[in-house]
Amino acid sequence: EAGHEPQAGSAELSHGRRAVTMGAGGDPSPRTTNLETRMIGYLTLGTNDLSRAARFYDELLALLGAKRAMETERYIGWGSSPTATMLLLIKPHDGAPATVGNGTMVALAAGSREQVAAVHARALALGALDEGPVGPRGDRFFGGYFRDPDGNKLAVFTLG
Repeated sequence: EAGHEPQAGSAELSHGRRAVTMGAGGDPSPRTTNLETRMIGYLTLGTNDLSRAARFYDELLALLGAKRAMETERYIGWGSSPTATMLLLIKPHDGAPATVGNGTMVALAAGSREQVAAVHARALALGALDEGPVGPRGDRFFGGYFRDPDGNKLAVFTLG
């Protein structure tokens, strides 16, 4: 976007046709650079132990082709491409402990049933709690469920 200058103390990461501007407080704020937008630009999950969460998600998300895309003292974000939706683990801004949302879940898309099984098994090996074994659910959905070491509920799935 012509004329856009990041604020002092901020960083800007380009994501294809969208940009994420990191403000001085470290909070990501999406900024549309044209009319193309995604429904979800990024997701955040709270953590009370960022280094433990980083070890868990570095290894788990690598199985899905994701790697660290941004990092501060308060959060770490992973993505699989510059235009993909990012997942961030974050210490709450208000300083209160991170808690798990009742009914909140993040679903990680896998490319095959084998990848679903591998990600689910790795999550459990890394200390996740099983919330539902890998298997078919309905006609096309194949997935498994787990809770990360902070108690956040995730699914890994594929369709077809």
